[in-house]
Amino acid sequence: MAKLTVRDLNVNGKRVLLRVDYNVPLEEQGGQMVITDATRIVETLPTLRLLIQQGGRLVLAAHLGRPKGKREPSMSLRPVAARLAELLGCNVNFADDCIGEAVEKMAAALPPGGVILLENTRYYNEEEANDPAFSENLARLADIYVNDAFGAAHRAHASTEGVARVVTKRGGQCAAGLLMERELKFLGDELDNPARPFVVILGGAKVSDKIKVIDRLLEKADSILIGGAMAYTFKLAQGFKIGQSLVEKDKTDVALAALAKAKERNVQFLLPTDNTVVTPVKTDKLNKKGRPVIEFTNPRNLAENNIPDNEEGVDIGPATAAKFAEVLRGAKTILWNGPMGIFEDKRFATGTNAVAQAVVEATQQNGAKSIIGGGDSVKALNQAKLGDKVTFMSTGGGASLEFLEGRELPGVAALNNK
Repeated sequence: MAKLTVRDLNVNGKRVLLRVDYNVPLEEQGGQMVITDATRIVETLPTLRLLIQQGGRLVLAAHLGRPKGKREPSMSLRPVAARLAELLGCNVNFADDCIGEAVEKMAAALPPGGVILLENTRYYNEEEANDPAFSENLARLADIYVNDAFGAAHRAHASTEGVARVVTKRGGQCAAGLLMERELKFLGDELDNPARPFVVILGGAKVSDKIKVIDRLLEKADSILIGGAMAYTFKLAQGFKIGQSLVEKDKTDVALAALAKAKERNVQFLLPTDNTVVTPVKTDKLNKKGRPVIEFTNPRNLAENNIPDNEEGVDIGPATAAKFAEVLRGAKTILWNGPMGIFEDKRFATGTNAVAQAVVEATQQNGAKSIIGGGDSVKALNQAKLGDKVTFMSTGGGASLEFLEGRELPGVAALNNK
């Protein structure tokens, strides 16, 4: 059912508690935490500008990282407030907390069009616990609640679900922001009845992460193209040798069931026929997480299905990329979730980049509607400088997957229906 949106509200003079997804990447530079990618902030600007123009008094709530209930200075949202002010071109006040009397006074003193960004909601364990008292405290800052944080909508937290329940209970309105509205439109409405042929590209590491998505999309898709490490679980299930490639040996039955369903429903289900392979070599080094660093040596294209015991698949090969591109050329709707290989290493980004280019060409030249399902697919497109050439890129990672699985997202369910 369609949800109430910011377009349906009269916010003039009212305090709008706006949940945004400002969980942006930060790194320390010269003793300060600096934002390295402001995409998530930029995506909320249309909602902010609309509410400001309409005279709303904006109180923004967000989380950053996993501080586990402690005031971790490296996870403060203060740098976000400064960047947001630059992008909006107006003053953005920063509250050193997200609840409490001092914050309530700041919100009460906001003029129409004024903006406050609250400190990290996850400085309180009560946020992730969806604590009713914490939700009540947040709701004291709101006459109206708006959720524009699709990337956090799959979590039933106080700022995404609990506060909406409180505001609704007392007769207030709870609506979707413009970004949330677009996410629901493209990942929901557009894929419920897609223009055909409908081609799905799935990659990434694990079949187990996406098996529910695969199962659901087998009901709708005309073609499914599989890349990334998850392809090796399918290959193993078919009896091929996969060498040292990343694989889920306990999920071969799931892979076979998907292949059988595809055949039953006459869905074209394509797996790689060639791969870029490497020889992995252990080193004495450890990464930031304390795990051994593996060096990938002797990269080469392997034009057959069986991978030697001492080698590992790290990307789809050129023949596979060409076949995928051929299928994509005829598509009218495209959904892409997950890279074709270890695209972060430029040596193994060729397959992902080729698919990205094919998606863009189908969009720009053939009028296909291309929907990118968040996470690493978005990173890959941006890395290839093609992000602005597709129809829609989701800001959600886990939220996108759960929504595509057909699961109800708590942060969406809590909003008022039209």
